[in-house]
Amino acid sequence: MGGKPPSGHEQSLAMNAPPILKPGNNEYFEHDADIGVVGRGATVEESFEAAARATFAVMSDLDAVRQVETVNLDFEEADIELALVRWLNLLLALSHERGLAFGRFWIERDGVHWRGGASGEPWRRDLERGTEVKGATLTMLEVKKSATGWEARCVVDV
Repeated sequence: MGGKPPSGHEQSLAMNAPPILKPGNNEYFEHDADIGVVGRGATVEESFEAAARATFAVMSDLDAVRQVETVNLDFEEADIELALVRWLNLLLALSHERGLAFGRFWIERDGVHWRGGASGEPWRRDLERGTEVKGATLTMLEVKKSATGWEARCVVDV
């Protein structure tokens, strides 16, 4: 098989590099017992919607969620990164409070005012993936614009 085994230093660098996991159309990065979610889009709003999809895809198969009930929400937040955490936590709170699995998300921004919502259905056993997302955190929180669009990421507590 040739070649020498990696030195201790090379091996520790390889073990510390967090791999990007891409199940389906969602992206995640490993973070101890929590999960980092990534949302990408042409606009900041699209990246927030993608982050919501990634968050709820941890808990259920989004393609299997029927769009039966709709919830709307609005909030004010000037800080774009805090807006991401607020958006995800409001969605999680509404999901828990109303017993709904969400599969579709939308959000729009007018200055510091954010208005959005989600649609889905009451939780069914066959929707559950066995991993509950408790909340979005400030850990590794980042919302940034790049040459290819917007990226919104944070760690969610599972």
